[in-house]
Amino acid sequence: MTGSHTPCAIRGKSQVIGRMTPFGIILDTEAIIVRWSRSTPMTTFPESHRDLLKADVAMLATIGQDGYPQVTALWFLFDEDATLKLSLNSTRQKVKNLQAHPECTFFILDTANPYRTLEVRARAQIMPDADYAFAKKLGAKYGGADLSTNDRPGETRVVVSLQPIKVNTWG
Repeated sequence: MTGSHTPCAIRGKSQVIGRMTPFGIILDTEAIIVRWSRSTPMTTFPESHRDLLKADVAMLATIGQDGYPQVTALWFLFDEDATLKLSLNSTRQKVKNLQAHPECTFFILDTANPYRTLEVRARAQIMPDADYAFAKKLGAKYGGADLSTNDRPGETRVVVSLQPIKVNTWG
């Protein structure tokens, strides 16, 4: 590679596949511009779509071990610290997918107007919830639901916090 720009790798790969410009842009070997913004999450949600963060159900898309998307409808909580959080059983495929590839998409559809949506492209952070503290908090949003009834003996829960990288709205 030529130029005085810093060589860089993407997603932890050891080979250099591009070069970083002083403007935070990666040029790959074909000189295609790829924004380097994965380390600086966008944490704000447009006021026009914040009401969707109170919806009952959203979809979470992860990358499966076969490389294909896996999409699941699930409960969530937009916590008081302005973080999207999920409670998942640690033995489920969704958790395994996020451990292998933390990149995911969280999607909320306005049921009153299906052409109005909120898409959050994010990186997932997984933390144990051994005492079910967050699971109980999430269950309270859903009429006091006990999420532990979905778990078999010996299974545990994790808290998945989504760190937004990009937020897209429609409608």
